Amino acid sequence: MRRVAFFDIDGTLMTGGPAKDAFRTAMIDTFGTVGDIEGVSFGGKTDPQIARELLSGIGYEVDLIEERFPLLWHYYAERLEHQLIRCPMQVLPGVSELLNTLGGIDDIGVGLLTGNIARGAELKLGSAGLTEHFALGSYGSDHEEREQLSRIALERARDMWNPSLQPEHTVVIGDTPRDVLCGLKVGARTLAVATGSFTVSQLAEAGADQVVVNLTATDKIVSYLLA
Repeated sequence: MRRVAFFDIDGTLMTGGPAKDAFRTAMIDTFGTVGDIEGVSFGGKTDPQIARELLSGIGYEVDLIEERFPLLWHYYAERLEHQLIRCPMQVLPGVSELLNTLGGIDDIGVGLLTGNIARGAELKLGSAGLTEHFALGSYGSDHEEREQLSRIALERARDMWNPSLQPEHTVVIGDTPRDVLCGLKVGARTLAVATGSFTVSQLAEAGADQVVVNLTATDKIVSYLLA
């Protein structure tokens, strides 16, 4: 395996779904509040980071947050699984064709690099019918800081595919400046896609090596991943 592509999920591969509602309900059931949920940006952050910011912002103590986190993620996954049945994720344009193409190229490994907790990612991918495309992943449940997830993803790719895999042989694909920073942090190349909340110019200013409007230009994107 000469190259590895690490994909973000929300805003990159798919959109919609009930995750925010499931998260809101789980927060209320676990902590009695969601905090200032409209005032905190979710973009590019890990699930634990979002929850901690919301709770710290209204004065919750660190020890109490840590104590109740396992229950929060249990409730969240339970509600997400139930709600995805009637409100499935929507695959973004070009994604299925790109993943199908990459699946037929032996030189490219395909993985996830996402702020979702692992169970949340599993449920979202299953809802969208994309599970089979990803051999490994790095998740918000692995580390709360997004920048650390690229290091974890690289280590797992080395263990699975190629011990000599270098950061420059990997591409981090996402829709937010935090995705770009996550890739740059480990020395990976970055491909930003403007299918989320950020514009092409904002993603370019964040330092992305390549920026595309969406993932429909399959041949162009594959060429970049193989370069």
